[in-house]
Amino acid sequence: MHDGKLLVMSRRLQRRVQRAGGSTLASTVLAAFAVAVFAVNLSGPRTPLVLLWLAGPLSVVVPVLAAARITRSARFPAPTRRFWKHLAICAALAGVGVASNARDALGSGVASQDLSPVTVAAYSSAVLTLLWGLWRLPLGTTSRGDRMRIGMDAGTVLVAATVFMWHYQARPLLEAGNYRAPSLIAASFTLVLELLAVFAIAKVALSGHMFVARGALHLFAAGMVGGALSGFLQRFIVDQPHLGLSQITVPLVMICATAAAKRQWQEPTAPGQRRQTGTRPSSNLPYLAVAAVDTLLLVTIFTEDGDERLAAVAAVALTALVVWRQITVFRENARLVARLDHNATHDALTQLPNRALFNDRLAAALSATTGHGVSVALVDLDDFKTVNDTLGHAAGDALLLAVARRLVAAVRPGDVVARLGGDEFVVILDDVTPAVAEQVAQRMIAALGDPVVADGHELLVRASIGIAGGRPGDDAGELLRRADIAMYAAKHGGGSNCLPYTDGMAGAVAGSAALGAQLRQAVDNGELFVEYQPIVSLDNGRMTGVEALVRWAHPTRGTLPPAEFIPVAERTGLIVPVGDLVLREACRQLASWSAEHGPLAPAAVNVNVSARQLADASFTDRVAAVLTDTGLAPHRLTLEITESTAVALGDAVTHLEALRRMGVRVALDDFGTDQSSLTLLQHLPVDEIKLDRSFVQRAAPGRAGAMPAAVLALARVVGLDVVAEGIEVPEQAQRLAALGYRTAQGYHFARPMSADAVDRLLTAAPVTAAAT
Repeated sequence: MHDGKLLVMSRRLQRRVQRAGGSTLASTVLAAFAVAVFAVNLSGPRTPLVLLWLAGPLSVVVPVLAAARITRSARFPAPTRRFWKHLAICAALAGVGVASNARDALGSGVASQDLSPVTVAAYSSAVLTLLWGLWRLPLGTTSRGDRMRIGMDAGTVLVAATVFMWHYQARPLLEAGNYRAPSLIAASFTLVLELLAVFAIAKVALSGHMFVARGALHLFAAGMVGGALSGFLQRFIVDQPHLGLSQITVPLVMICATAAAKRQWQEPTAPGQRRQTGTRPSSNLPYLAVAAVDTLLLVTIFTEDGDERLAAVAAVALTALVVWRQITVFRENARLVARLDHNATHDALTQLPNRALFNDRLAAALSATTGHGVSVALVDLDDFKTVNDTLGHAAGDALLLAVARRLVAAVRPGDVVARLGGDEFVVILDDVTPAVAEQVAQRMIAALGDPVVADGHELLVRASIGIAGGRPGDDAGELLRRADIAMYAAKHGGGSNCLPYTDGMAGAVAGSAALGAQLRQAVDNGELFVEYQPIVSLDNGRMTGVEALVRWAHPTRGTLPPAEFIPVAERTGLIVPVGDLVLREACRQLASWSAEHGPLAPAAVNVNVSARQLADASFTDRVAAVLTDTGLAPHRLTLEITESTAVALGDAVTHLEALRRMGVRVALDDFGTDQSSLTLLQHLPVDEIKLDRSFVQRAAPGRAGAMPAAVLALARVVGLDVVAEGIEVPEQAQRLAALGYRTAQGYHFARPMSADAVDRLLTAAPVTAAAT
């Protein structure tokens, strides 16, 4: 019951002191009372001595409650609440200290200015608690150099404060004979801690802190300065043992603490709101400390008061600290300048030389070479944009880092590998013949051939490399331009290749660029059309399906096969509308054949899709819309993807899974041409594999001939259908039929043909296989 009443009374008191202006007014009244009583007793005891000590313990209650209010409020971030919790504890310990100080002065019946160990411990604990609270504040200055300089600044202030307090406070009091030496040393230690706390507060306030109102720290610092400097005045009342400056300094400091808590309450600081300060005057404190101790040294020398040695030692120590501090600053600045120089000439991601440094190195090589000459190899990754679009920039950055490491490992010692930007790298090959330059380029392509694990995804890296050779006196920019032209020629040729620059190559590349612009118009003008290559049964020659293949009726160049414009469509992004056009036309045509020929119509149509199409989030919906519009059953559509496309899919493989759940079939085309075929079968949702023509055309007796049988056995184990591609002669069809293959396609059966030609075949008779 008593505890409940005390709690109610405490809450009422807290509400009263926390009213607008109430808390500061209460602290001011108590401080004014303390100053008035002190003044009355200045010339001798005139009131009961207990009145001199009454305001001290009471004045602590108000700031403790004010700080506790902040600690419990959810409107402040956790570091702010934690800091004010330390301040509440600090004020409470100060109250214990002043209460113990009053007991020291009055407890023996004879007034005394001596301090007991309990008093010194309480005062010291209060200051140490404040320092600990300051230390735990997140300040944003976390570099090793910053922490070292703050430590040296604090040490400089500490040494200077110790010397001054010995000279102006402890020594005069000790010589007066009214204090015991342990008490003087303890009191001086407490005051030194107070000065150090003031310095720490100034450092925090001027460092652009994030979690404490700057005005609050200024107020608290002012109170601490007053409390610390008051120790110098104690010598003037040493002959009046009933007086102690803590009788008035504690209430005065608590006014500042209360006002600081009020300021914090009025200015809540959100996490991350870092205040900017134009200058940092606290960095001048070490120099002021040196000047002060040097002045003290001069004073002691000319007055000959006996502290010359102490002042001289302190001056030397402070000078050493400041010199050490400046050395660390110079070293930090040197490291900063070195980092800035490096960042100005190197790529931030790969740390390879950037374009500026590459130009300097190339110009130097062209002006200094006396050997075979200089070659430039420009490396551009194929389909890098697809990786960024499908897997995100984190995977793209990881891929670029892996490419940078492999290129550096593939070139010769002394060759310079640089990154121009994006997915373009360049290599300076000094003192090389054209043949050696091409060998190095082939080594780079081979080094990039193994799959790269980037951000958890296994990716195949393909690169196009253009090589240009130069001689002394050649222009560096012109050499790079030629390498760029050769690189685009290699890319237009299918990629994953290197080409040296030759005269006339620029016109061919420009023609390819023009082809891209024409392709955009071709999509709009309806110049693209679809042909179909039958897929037949090896048992009876019946047409079981067709593969849709796009063609371009170019106005001036005639009919263009996919190999001439699909790479352009991939690079320009036109592959998406081109792919949609082929998909819709193929599904529409199969539905038309089914309506006209019934069971004789092909059972399915195969349509090739690219990684960029599959990466489009709306691709699945577009496929569903096409099937709905044409009335084609989903299981009659097979989407073909190459192994390289499958590797580049990454997380977009979920689109394939969604299509299969819809009923659409998925085929893995050109199976066996890359190094990750078995891995793809394990992780990729496919229904069918198409054996690459290279295995079919080498299917003679021996090891090469055993590969089709091995692939068929593997497909049967995992439950996949198999189609053999590239059947060109009857003997190939016979061998595959004997191995157990049931379906195939190739020129032996039929070349790609128009829809009308397929219509005539369906009307006439099934396609016959000469091998069977």
